[in-house]
Amino acid sequence: MSNPEASPASPAPDEKRQPRQSRLVKAALACQRLGQFDVTIRNVSLTGVGGQGPHALQIGERITVFLPGHDAMLGTVRWVAGNRFGIETDKPIETVRLRAAHNDQLVTADSKAEFQIVPAPKISTWRPGLSRATSLPGHFGVKR
Repeated sequence: MSNPEASPASPAPDEKRQPRQSRLVKAALACQRLGQFDVTIRNVSLTGVGGQGPHALQIGERITVFLPGHDAMLGTVRWVAGNRFGIETDKPIETVRLRAAHNDQLVTADSKAEFQIVPAPKISTWRPGLSRATSLPGHFGVKR
Protein backbone atom coordinates (compact mmCIF):
# COMPACT_ATOMS: atom_id res chain seq x y z
CA MET A 1 0.00 0.00 0.00
CA SER A 2 1.42 3.38 -0.92
CA ASN A 3 2.06 6.00 1.71
CA PRO A 4 1.12 9.55 0.66
CA GLU A 5 3.68 10.92 3.09
CA ALA A 6 6.45 9.06 1.26
CA SER A 7 6.12 11.22 -1.86
CA PRO A 8 9.18 12.79 -3.53
CA ALA A 9 8.43 16.00 -1.60
CA SER A 10 8.99 14.16 1.70
CA PRO A 11 12.15 14.88 3.70
CA ALA A 12 15.30 13.05 2.72
CA PRO A 13 15.97 9.80 4.65
CA ASP A 14 18.78 11.42 6.65
CA GLU A 15 16.41 14.13 7.98
CA LYS A 16 14.61 13.07 11.14
CA ARG A 17 10.85 13.61 11.04
CA GLN A 18 9.10 14.98 14.10
CA PRO A 19 6.98 12.52 16.11
CA ARG A 20 3.27 12.83 15.40
CA GLN A 21 0.39 12.93 17.82
CA SER A 22 -3.03 11.75 16.72
CA ARG A 23 -5.53 14.53 17.25
CA LEU A 24 -8.96 15.32 15.90
CA VAL A 25 -9.11 19.10 15.66
CA LYS A 26 -11.28 21.42 13.61
CA ALA A 27 -9.18 24.14 11.98
CA ALA A 28 -9.22 26.40 8.92
CA LEU A 29 -6.89 26.98 6.01
CA ALA A 30 -6.69 29.92 3.62
CA CYS A 31 -4.92 30.47 0.33
CA GLN A 32 -5.25 32.83 -2.65
CA ARG A 33 -6.61 30.12 -4.95
CA LEU A 34 -9.40 28.78 -2.68
CA GLY A 35 -10.03 31.44 -0.02
CA GLN A 36 -10.68 30.31 3.57
CA PHE A 37 -12.25 26.90 4.33
CA ASP A 38 -12.67 24.50 7.25
CA VAL A 39 -10.58 21.32 7.59
CA THR A 40 -10.16 18.44 10.02
CA ILE A 41 -6.68 17.96 11.43
CA ARG A 42 -5.91 14.30 12.21
CA ASN A 43 -2.28 14.45 13.34
CA VAL A 44 0.03 17.15 14.62
CA SER A 45 3.76 17.45 15.09
CA LEU A 46 6.00 20.28 16.22
CA THR A 47 6.56 21.33 12.59
CA GLY A 48 3.31 20.56 10.82
CA VAL A 49 -0.16 19.08 10.51
CA GLY A 50 -1.86 16.38 8.51
CA GLY A 51 -5.56 16.34 7.77
CA GLN A 52 -8.30 16.48 5.20
CA GLY A 53 -10.61 19.09 3.78
CA PRO A 54 -13.11 19.81 1.04
CA HIS A 55 -10.53 20.84 -1.56
CA ALA A 56 -7.45 19.22 -3.11
CA LEU A 57 -4.40 21.32 -2.30
CA GLN A 58 -1.29 21.60 -4.47
CA ILE A 59 2.18 20.54 -3.36
CA GLY A 60 4.33 23.61 -2.70
CA GLU A 61 1.30 25.88 -2.24
CA ARG A 62 1.62 28.48 0.54
CA ILE A 63 -1.22 28.22 3.06
CA THR A 64 -2.33 30.18 6.11
CA VAL A 65 -3.17 27.77 8.95
CA PHE A 66 -5.70 28.75 11.64
CA LEU A 67 -5.36 26.36 14.60
CA PRO A 68 -7.25 26.69 17.91
CA GLY A 69 -5.13 28.41 20.56
CA HIS A 70 -2.58 29.67 17.99
CA ASP A 71 -2.12 32.82 15.96
CA ALA A 72 -2.53 32.39 12.22
CA MET A 73 0.66 30.91 10.76
CA LEU A 74 2.01 30.30 7.29
CA GLY A 75 2.87 26.87 5.98
CA THR A 76 3.76 24.94 2.84
CA VAL A 77 1.85 21.96 1.47
CA ARG A 78 4.31 19.01 1.47
CA TRP A 79 2.12 16.12 0.29
CA VAL A 80 -1.36 15.60 -1.12
CA ALA A 81 -3.49 12.46 -1.61
CA GLY A 82 -6.96 13.40 -2.85
CA ASN A 83 -8.43 15.70 -0.20
CA ARG A 84 -5.84 14.64 2.42
CA PHE A 85 -2.76 16.79 2.96
CA GLY A 86 0.37 17.41 4.98
CA ILE A 87 1.48 20.95 5.75
CA GLU A 88 4.82 22.04 7.17
CA THR A 89 4.33 25.18 9.26
CA ASP A 90 6.78 28.06 9.50
CA LYS A 91 6.27 28.34 13.27
CA PRO A 92 6.24 25.52 15.84
CA ILE A 93 2.89 24.10 16.92
CA GLU A 94 2.23 23.75 20.64
CA THR A 95 -0.01 20.70 21.04
CA VAL A 96 -0.78 21.66 24.66
CA ARG A 97 -2.40 24.86 23.41
CA LEU A 98 -4.62 22.87 21.04
CA ARG A 99 -6.13 20.99 23.98
CA ALA A 100 -6.37 24.12 26.14
CA ALA A 101 -8.29 25.86 23.35
CA HIS A 102 -11.00 23.20 23.72
CA ASN A 103 -11.19 23.83 27.51
CA ASP A 104 -9.58 20.42 28.05
CA GLN A 105 -12.93 18.73 27.44
CA LEU A 106 -11.25 15.79 25.79
CA VAL A 107 -11.50 12.73 28.03
CA THR A 108 -10.57 9.16 27.40
CA ALA A 109 -13.44 6.74 26.93
CA ASP A 110 -12.48 4.58 29.91
CA SER A 111 -12.29 7.51 32.34
CA LYS A 112 -15.98 8.33 32.06
CA ALA A 113 -17.72 5.00 31.53
CA GLU A 114 -21.04 4.52 33.25
CA PHE A 115 -22.59 1.07 33.27
CA GLN A 116 -26.18 0.22 34.02
CA ILE A 117 -27.81 -3.20 34.11
CA VAL A 118 -31.06 -3.09 32.20
CA PRO A 119 -33.53 -5.92 32.87
CA ALA A 120 -34.98 -7.80 29.93
CA PRO A 121 -38.33 -6.49 28.75
CA LYS A 122 -41.38 -8.24 30.18
CA ILE A 123 -43.76 -8.89 27.33
CA SER A 124 -46.64 -11.26 27.09
CA THR A 125 -46.35 -14.18 24.67
CA TRP A 126 -50.13 -14.52 24.48
CA ARG A 127 -51.45 -14.36 20.93
CA PRO A 128 -55.14 -13.74 20.24
CA GLY A 129 -56.98 -16.75 18.84
CA LEU A 130 -54.67 -19.32 20.41
CA SER A 131 -55.55 -21.29 23.47
CA ARG A 132 -52.73 -23.11 25.22
CA ALA A 133 -54.92 -25.61 27.07
CA THR A 134 -57.01 -26.80 24.13
CA SER A 135 -54.49 -27.04 21.31
CA LEU A 136 -52.93 -30.43 20.61
CA PRO A 137 -49.78 -31.26 18.64
CA GLY A 138 -50.65 -31.24 14.96
CA HIS A 139 -53.74 -29.14 15.58
CA PHE A 140 -52.19 -25.71 15.94
CA GLY A 141 -54.68 -23.14 17.00
CA VAL A 142 -57.68 -25.44 16.58
CA LYS A 143 -59.98 -25.33 19.58
CA ARG A 144 -61.84 -28.48 20.70
